[in-house]
Amino acid sequence: MMTRNEIEKLLIDYGKLMGQKNLTPGMSGNMSFRYGDKILITASGSANGYLKNDDIVLMDYYGNAEDGESKKPSSEKLLHIAIYKKRPDLNVILHVHSPYLCSFAATGIPLDKPVMAENSFYFGKILLADYALPSTVELAENTAKFFDEYDAVLMANHGFVVASDNIQDAYLKLELAESYAQIVLNTYLLGGARLLTSEQEQAIFKLRTK
Repeated sequence: MMTRNEIEKLLIDYGKLMGQKNLTPGMSGNMSFRYGDKILITASGSANGYLKNDDIVLMDYYGNAEDGESKKPSSEKLLHIAIYKKRPDLNVILHVHSPYLCSFAATGIPLDKPVMAENSFYFGKILLADYALPSTVELAENTAKFFDEYDAVLMANHGFVVASDNIQDAYLKLELAESYAQIVLNTYLLGGARLLTSEQEQAIFKLRTK
């Protein structure tokens, strides 16, 4: 298992990269990393692109901070806890409010059509979780249920969340999803995408097992 310092460095480095790519504007979004029987999560009010070590809080699976009272865990801690409990294979969660993905979340449009081969391969579909008030059990439940089958989901009128067993993969999928949302939006401007057929999509899915 990685040390806490190693995990914090990864979160800081990838947070900075996300900030540079405008994937986590301002103080929006939050990140976490499974740490044994605990979770390391960004602090409430922190900015992913400008993290320092004391912006990362250790908490238990009830959402209780274990670093004293200086910093509180992200207000979306219940979302992270719910996903980790559902999927023991996941170690990293990135929740962001990136512009193109949020455009689809705000209009209630899932990214569930087979527009690009690469995105069908990595995501299958990026579905849309029903809206709930941020930081609530309802929001956590509405979103976490999609992780029975998927590793990424849009959150209606809110944002996007992606999870993986490692932070590089989670970040690359975030980049890919944001680019995909931009491409889909561009297809609307150009008169609509030419979708892959069902047979073409199934052939892509079969590549996952090779």
